[in-house]
Amino acid sequence: MDRKRELTSVDIAALVGELGAYEGAGFGKAYLYEDGLLRLKLRHYERGRVELLVDTGETKHARVASPDRVPPAPERPPNFAMMLRNRLAGAELAAVEQFEFDRILRLRFEREDDSTTVVAELFGDGNIAVLDGAGEVVDCLDTVRLKSRTVAPGAQYEYPDARFNPLSVDFEGFRARFEQSDTDVVQTIATQLNFGGTWAEELCTRAGVEKTLPIDEADDEVYRTLYSTVGDLAERLQAGDLDPRLYRDDDRVADVTPVPMAEYEAEDWAVEPFDRFTEALDEYFHALATEDEPGGEEAESGGRDRPDFEAEIEKQQRIIDQQEGAIENFEEEARAHRERAEALYANYDLVDELLTTVREARAEEVPWEEIEARFEEGREQGIPAAEAVRQVDGSEGTVTVAVGDHEATLRVKDGVEKNADRLYREAKEVEGKKEGAEEAVAETRAELERLRERREQWEAGEAGEAGDDGDGGDEEEEVDWLSRASIPVRSSEQWYEQFRWFHTSDGFLVIGGRDADDNEALVKKYLDAGDLFFHAQAHGGPATVLKTTGPSEPADPDIEVPDRSKEQAARFAVSYSSVWKDGRFAGDAYMVGPDQVSKTPESGEYLEKGGFAIRGERTYFRDVPVGVAVGITCEPETRVIGGPPEPVRERAETAVAVEPGRYAQNDIAKRLYREFRDRFADDAFVRKVASPDRIQEFLPPGGSRMVE
Repeated sequence: MDRKRELTSVDIAALVGELGAYEGAGFGKAYLYEDGLLRLKLRHYERGRVELLVDTGETKHARVASPDRVPPAPERPPNFAMMLRNRLAGAELAAVEQFEFDRILRLRFEREDDSTTVVAELFGDGNIAVLDGAGEVVDCLDTVRLKSRTVAPGAQYEYPDARFNPLSVDFEGFRARFEQSDTDVVQTIATQLNFGGTWAEELCTRAGVEKTLPIDEADDEVYRTLYSTVGDLAERLQAGDLDPRLYRDDDRVADVTPVPMAEYEAEDWAVEPFDRFTEALDEYFHALATEDEPGGEEAESGGRDRPDFEAEIEKQQRIIDQQEGAIENFEEEARAHRERAEALYANYDLVDELLTTVREARAEEVPWEEIEARFEEGREQGIPAAEAVRQVDGSEGTVTVAVGDHEATLRVKDGVEKNADRLYREAKEVEGKKEGAEEAVAETRAELERLRERREQWEAGEAGEAGDDGDGGDEEEEVDWLSRASIPVRSSEQWYEQFRWFHTSDGFLVIGGRDADDNEALVKKYLDAGDLFFHAQAHGGPATVLKTTGPSEPADPDIEVPDRSKEQAARFAVSYSSVWKDGRFAGDAYMVGPDQVSKTPESGEYLEKGGFAIRGERTYFRDVPVGVAVGITCEPETRVIGGPPEPVRERAETAVAVEPGRYAQNDIAKRLYREFRDRFADDAFVRKVASPDRIQEFLPPGGSRMVE
């Protein structure tokens, strides 16, 4: 039996009941870890410190953890965690809910001025969305744009289609789900009733019904027995009448359940009872994580674990299917908008008469309700303009009319031409979305192709190892880090990581400011004799310093900086300036010596914070192309690096170039993260060293997209 790694819908229903006891707990802090684990630190007036963990990574679950089992706080809180801290400061946990019978947990926090809901999707790839009081997404771990739903910052949160809820359905609805099936009883309970395999078998055992009984042989007695068994379970969950159990097989945890399982009685497993389900969950998932660690009971001795290429390939193909479905929808929507616009012109006189009638009535202060009543009278009299009216909305000042084969909602204050132009514009906007979706499909197809190539390389590598006769040369073999199943993490904090930074191809450190405070510090504290100062010939850009010596080393006037390093520093200055943010692909930069940079303005002038005065001649770099790459190094240290593409590619094990584009920093960082996860066999390593927040630190301000 596979060990549980995700909560079932029954588990979440039981968990929600217990978590209700923590309502009223005050929010303390939020922490987000690189493997999709969210930690909410709360304080309850009776229960004291409460550590609520919500895991959307490898094990999708939620639990109240013992304080000694809470992971250490990350050194640098990610943006998502900081956003939660700001929104939930002073708030209390007001409600814990399950959405329908789905694996979706909702945590609602309230404070005097605001309401915030944290939605945890504990299925599929997992996700966490933070919603404001109106249900709009403030932020989310992963942006989702599918044919069926959208989860993206600024958009209204869309739940998946509600699953059938067997805990609240009446008998007729219960029986109807069985009669729609053409398989056996246990498969029907698992799929049609949404219980999943484990609980489907358990319910059959409890009801004394043969699991493999074909549906066409089942009768009302079978259905009523099963309905009664499900009803008993529903009553226990609703009343909080739980009796949690943790099951172990050969000293390894096997399952954790809110009530004893008759299905497991025949197994020779050790059973451990708990007073609370949350305590059982904490013990189970803590033990599971411990056993899965390298060197734990799950670790295998020697060899490389083959990545599950087939599952990843299937996942990417599924994404492509969803994206292509979205493209079809966009095409249909754009075509409908254009056809509506054309229909307005084809029925120009009728539409103009209708809009004119409404405008004149409103000018005479006729209420909208009366206007709608007049159209109803006109329809009864067979007046064509009135017959075309489908709806009048006074709150929006619109009239919905039937034109051609479509219905169009028109703004009364606008004429026929303006309404038609608006529909044409909406068609173009939808076509723009279609183009974005087509780009996304192209990116996913490229990812799919890379996966297939990696699979071929892996299989070819295995074949080579099998045929190796041991005749090797004296040369040291180059490590293929991308294929390594386990990569050790080795890193140290450097003083310059507080700024933007990279090393040129010749080994010179280049640092740049992230904001006005950084620019001030760079000029005042880190610009030394012998260094070079760069800045884009544009407002809004980093003060950029090419260091020729370390911060504690004496200046060396004899150091020569190659032109290549100067050009790379200029490209860095331009790429992280407003040139990128404005969507331009090239800009000018200049270079001066440290003695030409001053914080003292000319007489009668003023320098704002982060500004500086440049005196003397400048060396210009004209039409410098923007360009940034983000990569991951594996030796001598494991870390994310970023900057001009050439030096990054030289140092990184693998890198991805970006250029100005349509994706916000947060979204492109997540795309790069997924790309790196696909390139490395050890995706846990990527989660540790290259989280989206760390990647985002190396991305320019403004929109970006990956370069093919």
